[in-house]
Amino acid sequence: MLKRICMAVLLLPLMSHAAEVQFRAAGSLKAAMTDIIEQYQTINGVKVQAQFAPSGLLRQRIENGEQVAVFASANMKHPEVLSQAGKGGPVVMFARNQLCALAQPDVKLTSSNLLDMMLRPDVRLGTSTPKADPAGDYAFKVFERAEVLRPGSQALLSSKALQLTGGPQSAKAPQGQNPYAWVMSQQQADIFLTYCTNAVLAKKQVPRLQIINLPAELAVGANYGMLVLDKQQVEAWQLVLFILSPQAQAILATYGFEAPLAL
Repeated sequence: MLKRICMAVLLLPLMSHAAEVQFRAAGSLKAAMTDIIEQYQTINGVKVQAQFAPSGLLRQRIENGEQVAVFASANMKHPEVLSQAGKGGPVVMFARNQLCALAQPDVKLTSSNLLDMMLRPDVRLGTSTPKADPAGDYAFKVFERAEVLRPGSQALLSSKALQLTGGPQSAKAPQGQNPYAWVMSQQQADIFLTYCTNAVLAKKQVPRLQIINLPAELAVGANYGMLVLDKQQVEAWQLVLFILSPQAQAILATYGFEAPLAL
């Protein structure tokens, strides 16, 4: 797939130029991509109009006709669906993430007792919204893995999970506040399953929160996929190549992402 992108770049002189690049990306990428875009704009002198939201909602917006040049998703599925529909492509994996448990300070939580704590009836378990936000889909994959360890766990966890973020009707955090830090500061959940990168950002705003790694038997990773939707725009391909460059990959790594192309 990366070879196909490079081949497209060879055709850049035949493509059209535009004043700015319309870029849409998963909310979990906001902090890292803001830094990456700032560097890209400084180096290339090209304006990038970036918006961040749950990947599933962004995909719906694109399917409904929103004009987007580059889409960076928190999974591979959403960009692949768009590519298969002829809206863009190829899809390239540019970063990885992992799920962690974000917990209130009074919850006696460890990796080894995580499943027991999530199953307790007095523990409120928060997730993002499946289908709208891949973080929610990944959380429900954790529940699938729990079923193997303890039959009946998947149904119980799925039914009790509070889908607090990432959906079209989810309450929005105040401007400038991390949504997961805000949810936890409002005591809406005792344990919240989210990306480890989100958990780190939340803890920066609410230092008393705990971050717990999932045990190996429950661990779920996330592959992030990206595609160009406006194949004729030079700057769209240039932006993708910059995101794949060691310079940008190093920025992703500083925010806790696994950056496969970082030196």
